[in-house]
Amino acid sequence: METPTDRVYSESHEWHKLEGDTLTLGLTQFAVDQLTDVTYVEMQPSGTGFDAGESVGEVESVKTTSDVYCACAGEIIGSNPALEDNPGLLNEDPFGQGWLVKIRVTDKSGLDSCMDADAYSAQLAG
Repeated sequence: METPTDRVYSESHEWHKLEGDTLTLGLTQFAVDQLTDVTYVEMQPSGTGFDAGESVGEVESVKTTSDVYCACAGEIIGSNPALEDNPGLLNEDPFGQGWLVKIRVTDKSGLDSCMDADAYSAQLAG
C-alpha cells in the first residue's frame, strides 16, 4: 500500500491529517501489519484533553496491546464508531475508514517533528 502524501507520520507509526484545527489520527499500514488481527480499539472519550506525545487510546490485537500517541496537543472530539462493531476495519483500511479519533488541535507545533510520506517510507525501508 502506498503511503498517502496528504498527512504526516510519527516515528511511532501514527498518521496525522490536519484540516483546519481538526486532526484525524490513525495507524499506518506498517503498524497494523505488526499488530496483525486487531480485536479491540479503545480511545479516550470526547472532551479529554492531552499534551503532545501523550497516549489517546489503545489498540488490542491477537499479539499485543499498543498505545496510540498524538504528536500535538488537543482535545478529543470523537472516535470512529465503526471500529466499535468492526475493529478489523483498522486492518482492512488503516488510511481511510479505519481512522481512530478526531482531535481539536490546541498546539500543532508537535507536528513539526513528524515526517512527510517520503521520509516515512525511507525510514521503513532503512
